[in-house]
Amino acid sequence: ELTPQGTIAARMHAAGAGMPAIFTPAGAGTIYAKGGIPIKYASDGSHNVDIASPPRETRLFGKQEYVLEAALPADVAIVKAWKADTRGNLVFRGTSRNANPDVGMSGKVCIAEAEMIVPAGELDPDEIHLPGIYVDKVILASVNEKRIERLKVSSNNGEDDSGTAKAQAISGGRARMIKRAAKEFKDGMYVNLGIGIPTMASNFIPPGVHIELQAENGLMGLGPYPSTHGEADADYINAGKETVTSIKGASTFSSSDSFNMIRGGHVDLTILGGLQVSANGDLANWIIPGRLLKGMGGAMDLVSAPGAKVVVTMDHVAKNGKHKILSECSLPLTGHRVVDRIITDMCVFDCDKGGDSGLKLVEIAAGLTVEDIREATGCEFRVASELPLMLDETEDEEKLLQG
Repeated sequence: ELTPQGTIAARMHAAGAGMPAIFTPAGAGTIYAKGGIPIKYASDGSHNVDIASPPRETRLFGKQEYVLEAALPADVAIVKAWKADTRGNLVFRGTSRNANPDVGMSGKVCIAEAEMIVPAGELDPDEIHLPGIYVDKVILASVNEKRIERLKVSSNNGEDDSGTAKAQAISGGRARMIKRAAKEFKDGMYVNLGIGIPTMASNFIPPGVHIELQAENGLMGLGPYPSTHGEADADYINAGKETVTSIKGASTFSSSDSFNMIRGGHVDLTILGGLQVSANGDLANWIIPGRLLKGMGGAMDLVSAPGAKVVVTMDHVAKNGKHKILSECSLPLTGHRVVDRIITDMCVFDCDKGGDSGLKLVEIAAGLTVEDIREATGCEFRVASELPLMLDETEDEEKLLQG
């Protein structure tokens, strides 16, 4: 069963809270809600689907469609804590909290492995993340090796390996997308950024603008990569499993709390990549039929949050020359009518996701014409009465060279 990341956390939390089900906007209007996600392919190499996911019940609340999700209880829940006391109270460290509290709540029996166990009373009641009422057994961990899957540092033997250096090394259309995406940041915003171009945009935040970056695995106040290998901490990673730091005033939290922020519309802006976007704001970015499928991650939760602004960055056309901006997406959707703006290497479109007026061309790259955009776009679009350039390329290039 493939389930959005935030939905999994919410279903486990619901099980621990005694709620039989929840409603969530994640996946509404997509193949996830309608059914048909491949669960098992035929063994003859034909790519025919032997088992597909069933449709889910949906319901309208106001004008928003929600998907009914059953609670996800476990017979046995196994969690890993940083500290435990002899009463079973647990403390997690950094982003290693992630889904551990939700998993622990969901189990009929919860077994906790802890790096250290202290006598009852040594933990401050205010620092406990999972109360002992949910925990049945505590085991002292004999092996506490923490593997870092993606070690990232901002310097390596004097050579800059930071996101800033990589972003500055990029030129052409990708650089244009990165720097244009950075103009979406407004002072005081809470922002979630996808991997690649969206994350690199954080290296070009306009002067005087302060934003707080959220990592959906449980960190608000995401900082840069650690300065050295020695400063890298396996308990502080981003959603892409890269080592990170936290800024002053940062906070950590569970997966369910993280997606509550997202689902509740408290994250002001989400920027992520896309495979296809339609004229009405549909987004496809999680599956190509017939290819290895790992899951949809948290993208469905991020783009479906009511009230949030969703910006997609992507090449205007595919490497094979096919259109990526279409009247209707041909790939399975991540979200239905969710995209507010598309930033490509050629232009910027605004999407009327709540109406029927389609796309509006609002900015264009230097050296291109409206006809160039029409040839590269697989649907009709309107053109703004004033059509400024995406960037002042000459001025921007000088800033880039200056670092």
